[in-house]
Amino acid sequence: MTDSAPRIVVAGSANMDLVGLAPRLPSPGETVLGDDFVMTPGGKGANQAIAAARAGGTCTLLGAIGSDAFGVTIKARLNASGVDTTHVRTSYGVSGVAVIMVDHAGENSIIVSPGANSSFAGLSAAETAVIADSDVLLCQQEIPLDTVVAAAQAARAGDTRVILNAAPARELPPELLDSVDLLVVNEGEAIAITGSAGPDMPALLALVPRVVLTLGGAGSWYADRDGHDERIPACRVDVADTTAAGDAFTGALAVAWGEGRDLVQAVRWANAAGAACVRKVGASNALPGRAEIDALYALNY
Repeated sequence: MTDSAPRIVVAGSANMDLVGLAPRLPSPGETVLGDDFVMTPGGKGANQAIAAARAGGTCTLLGAIGSDAFGVTIKARLNASGVDTTHVRTSYGVSGVAVIMVDHAGENSIIVSPGANSSFAGLSAAETAVIADSDVLLCQQEIPLDTVVAAAQAARAGDTRVILNAAPARELPPELLDSVDLLVVNEGEAIAITGSAGPDMPALLALVPRVVLTLGGAGSWYADRDGHDERIPACRVDVADTTAAGDAFTGALAVAWGEGRDLVQAVRWANAAGAACVRKVGASNALPGRAEIDALYALNY
């Protein structure tokens, strides 16, 4: 592994998460009496940037927040978590907002209103330089697709490795796939991307050279075009809230790969990060630190 902290740049969304907890999730048209409420900064981009910073990476976020009070709070959480926000844009208007319902089993339903995230377009020379100077670029799909493509292409030109967490699932154009080194998807996203009846690893590997399929409580599945194909069991923990588990996983995975770990080992360590996250309620506040990840990793692998 490298002696210095890996340089991770995240191009993605930043939201304020409004989280309501209740005994069960409501059916359409139904009102359920809740028992708690949490308001915390989130968004897949911000969450994964904080996850990477807490896992030991040197992390920069590229994205956009609003000029509202939510934007101030989001930026403060990023800064407090050790994320470089120098290049985070402020757009006049509202920040992105996610309305999240969580039941007592930890399952959730989420509505995301993009807000300022929709304005994150047209990478500047400074933003492109940050990408080219990093070890790993991490992207998701809560920002304009053209921006994801531009960031991935800038990474490819600068020999920066690209991880795409294709969430939420949507179009993956050839010019994006050509720049992706590692695709991270859950089962639903994998089905949406390939059109198969179930998760189809060969179909995914026809698109990109390496794939991690996250399987929730069943762990993860890593495969690549070099013939590696391994199911990796999950860590066993008591689940409080699964909201940011995927972001904890992906941020830690970027750090582990940036440190030079082989990808099977990196996925195991990322599994431990995801498991550590689900023990707490919330999004960015639940993302684990390196010591917590290491402890679960040592206990389970």
